[in-house]
Amino acid sequence: MHTSDHHVQGLDNDQVIADWPAISAADVAWLKGRYPQLAGDCEVVWHSPRPFSAAALLQSPQGRFFVKRHHHHVRSAAVLEEEHRFIAHLADAGVPVVHVLPDRAGATAVEHGDWTFELHAEAPGEDVYRDVPSWTPPNDVEQAWQAGRMLATLHNAADSYHAPQRGTHVLVARDELIRAEDPIALLKMQLPQRPGLADYLAGRPWEAELQRAILPWHFGVAARLATVPRRWGHNDWHVSNLLWHQRGRANAVAAVLDFGLASPASHLFDLATAIERNAIAWLELERGGAAVRGDIALALIVGYRDARPLTAGQVHLLADLLPLVHLDFALSEVEYFHGITGSTANADVAYYTFLLGHADWFRAAHGQALLATLRAAA
Repeated sequence: MHTSDHHVQGLDNDQVIADWPAISAADVAWLKGRYPQLAGDCEVVWHSPRPFSAAALLQSPQGRFFVKRHHHHVRSAAVLEEEHRFIAHLADAGVPVVHVLPDRAGATAVEHGDWTFELHAEAPGEDVYRDVPSWTPPNDVEQAWQAGRMLATLHNAADSYHAPQRGTHVLVARDELIRAEDPIALLKMQLPQRPGLADYLAGRPWEAELQRAILPWHFGVAARLATVPRRWGHNDWHVSNLLWHQRGRANAVAAVLDFGLASPASHLFDLATAIERNAIAWLELERGGAAVRGDIALALIVGYRDARPLTAGQVHLLADLLPLVHLDFALSEVEYFHGITGSTANADVAYYTFLLGHADWFRAAHGQALLATLRAAA
């Protein structure tokens, strides 16, 4: 699947050869037959460096548009439309989401060969973090406050959205294992339907590894989560998935991007994910305490509370979720890398560094300090 002419962000804060070929002239030519917005002289003006799909900005006489192409093993049209229905609900509620455009037949996800495409209108605002690696903290606490407030605004709108669980585990941030009384037993039940993950785990002492790294954090959390409603959320809330505009001397959120990881989990799960994504520079842990931004975590919470209440008990549960919040998604990355792209080396990073390593990091001094900071905010 690798190509030699297109590079994306790697798992180690580096540039690597892309798993998926870049959006091509042939792709654009086919899309022009489906989308009237692309009629006329249409060309690619920028390729996204994000790794899990191919994406690009297109310029046509009608304006600029964002196209994203997924391998069909990652997203079918039916699974992609699950995201689109949630986006449409948020748009109707006034959340500044990017609009997904229908093709001539009214479909927002279209399949062609091995690929599934979606086309978005160009969003307003500045893509401040366009070339910044994932898990890079925001530039300042004001942006974190704005991001927290917008997440609460999204959750207020999502309260009235009800749809089933996603039709895939691949690259979706779910919380089923976290909510389970016995996560290991549930994962064993899932494995026959997840052959890529099952093949990776076969022969590894994964049960013992999860018992050591995950279960101590999980003790008591599932029972407390049972009182927390399942609600759809963004589940990948990082400042690089937001566009910004200047409002006075501060930046405000202009648009919300990338609902690829969205699912029905809980709003506390979504906020915990936002703290994990924004307050810890996971790719720079060698910097010690400087890689941890307690001020960013607090600004997210304070901004969130400006638009939606958080009780003291919810903040304590939020802190207890933080070492677990990556559990389901890290395993979905293992499934993606080992079962779809065929990179066991990347699957090893997802399993040993992200899944086990992140949970272990919270046991050390800097992780404990961050958890104490969150609990003090209750």
